[in-house]
Amino acid sequence: MRLIGCLLFCVSALAHAELEYRLQPRQIAEDTYLLEGTTENFDKRNGGNIVNTGFIVTGGGVVVIDTGPSRRYGEALRKAIGSVTDKPVIQVLLTHHHPDHVLGNQAFADVPIGALAGTTELMRTQGDALTENMYRMVGDWMRGTETRLPTQVLVPGTLAFGGHRLRLLALSGHTGADLAIFDENTGVLFAGDIVFYQRALTTPNSPGLQVWLNDLDTLQALPWKRLVPGHGPVATDARPLQQMRDYLGWLDGLLRDGAAQGADMAELIRTPVPERFAAISLTRYELIRSVSHLYPTYERAQMVRVDTR
Repeated sequence: MRLIGCLLFCVSALAHAELEYRLQPRQIAEDTYLLEGTTENFDKRNGGNIVNTGFIVTGGGVVVIDTGPSRRYGEALRKAIGSVTDKPVIQVLLTHHHPDHVLGNQAFADVPIGALAGTTELMRTQGDALTENMYRMVGDWMRGTETRLPTQVLVPGTLAFGGHRLRLLALSGHTGADLAIFDENTGVLFAGDIVFYQRALTTPNSPGLQVWLNDLDTLQALPWKRLVPGHGPVATDARPLQQMRDYLGWLDGLLRDGAAQGADMAELIRTPVPERFAAISLTRYELIRSVSHLYPTYERAQMVRVDTR
């Protein structure tokens, strides 16, 4: 029995070790660190670590931007912060409600967790279902994870933290409630999922592609020096914004033309992806999803009302 117990303990310890997020903070600017996820889809190999999170070490403490896809990730993020500084975490800022960005909140229950009012409402209405879906996709990585709502309502404007002035921008193209954070001291722009780079964008909550394009114009006008997308590599030039505009314009044209011609969804999802997007991760997968999310709105716009008298 003692041998069996020892074997079970070893197996359990090995399984636990395999479910560790080995987060490596990378400094991208003064006081500013990035934890970069993959450009893959959620699965049991990556534990849902497909997202970029970050933190800023200010004179007054650490500001965290997004908490990741699970409680386990949030705990690993706090350890990663501790490997860089002994200053306390004083603030969490959430860019939007999608689960890969907010399900680490439990690890930050002792500090203010700020989000736009719309983000909190979306978490309230969709959070449990999104969490359950993450359990299905990544399994045991999610053990112990529950939706934890923000505790603070953020509004557009500037917040100061220990010598860093963070400009908060309320956008809406990705989910209807999207926060971008621009550090006026370092020129780093945390764009959240308003910007995907080298990874196809997702559209389940988008209020419209033109709204999203307008948001890109807002971000482009800022005097940023380094752009951190929600997914994909950091950039020091406008290529992520250009790629986003190009893809959104192509997708909008595809859906608009399809609706005008009376095409059905099955036809659109078989549309060849332009060669210039071939290197972007998950383009076919996300095209299929975007058609299902967005095409009914384009079809309704083509309908002519017929009143019977």
